[in-house]
Amino acid sequence: MDKFALKSTKNQYLISFLSVTAVSLSCLIVRDIIDYRIVGYLLLVVVSLLAIFLEIKPVLLGAVLSALALNFMFIKPYFTLQIEKAEDIFLLVMYFIIALINAVLTNNFRRMQRAIQVKQTRASTLKLYNTLLDSLSHELRTPIAAILGSIDTLQQKNVKLSEETQQKLHNEIEKASMKLNYQVENLLNMSRLESGYIHPKLDWCDVKEIIYNVCDRLKEETKDHKITYAINENLPLFKLDYGLMEQIIYNLVYNCAQHTPKGATINISAKYEVDADYDTHIDLIKKCVITISDDGYGFPPEEIDKAFDKFYRFKTAKTGGTGLGLSIVKGFTEAQNGSITLHNADEGGAVFELSFVVDCLPINSLSHE
Repeated sequence: MDKFALKSTKNQYLISFLSVTAVSLSCLIVRDIIDYRIVGYLLLVVVSLLAIFLEIKPVLLGAVLSALALNFMFIKPYFTLQIEKAEDIFLLVMYFIIALINAVLTNNFRRMQRAIQVKQTRASTLKLYNTLLDSLSHELRTPIAAILGSIDTLQQKNVKLSEETQQKLHNEIEKASMKLNYQVENLLNMSRLESGYIHPKLDWCDVKEIIYNVCDRLKEETKDHKITYAINENLPLFKLDYGLMEQIIYNLVYNCAQHTPKGATINISAKYEVDADYDTHIDLIKKCVITISDDGYGFPPEEIDKAFDKFYRFKTAKTGGTGLGLSIVKGFTEAQNGSITLHNADEGGAVFELSFVVDCLPINSLSHE
């Protein structure tokens, strides 16, 4: 037995002893105005409560102590273990038996509950792993197969390929590599979130630059979509984590591109808001608000609350996807003390709104440095 378990067991014995002692001494004060049978009921309640929270041995200790306390302090003659009346002997014996049976049955019930919970947790974990493996088998195998196939074709010496064909194969390799890298990054990022290893490195960031760079990286994925921007050219710099913000924007735009039909429009806006702090009536709350929306199909209303759940994939979602992208977005947003909301637009499509309470630095203030 390790030191922690030993200490925990000692604490349980102490809790059992103190609980019975406290109730017994409290009843002793009013012994002359309450019947000793009522004291027995109260002590039985204490033993029942101990059985709910403690292990079996400390509970049995409580049952024995309560029976001894009932006999010693409340059944005449007081402060002896002798009992004059046969009915009191019967009462004490029945009390002791009921207390022991109650303790054992309650403890067994708790053990059964724990066993059921463990079984359910294992089943849920197994289902989760199966879902993840099924998704990964598709999401990772597809780009790997594309890379290997393209390389194999390029390496064939007995087949002369035109420059156009070679370029197409190189493009396929690049596209598959980017997709593979995206999935691996999501898995690594989720691992960082699960381990609590995320420590944002806050610095002055140009949100416009992040958005334009990310959309440039996603040119291939968004080639059949139209992207519109509503970003103030004089948007100040915000103190955020550049890398985390890149991944947040990337995952959201990628999600819009993957789950909207060809020709759909993806709208990206970024603005600076200042709200009054009604608690102080003096300070101002400075916010960076980024909205990414589309005019696609939106999310199923009955499932929209699960959009940010890890590994969750909507019933109507197309094949593929690991269900990690949006949960990573939520984790990275909250790591920077931000918040994210999702709702369906009235005219159709999904609307993601990111809000960060941050320090800001007007761009025009940099011209004098």
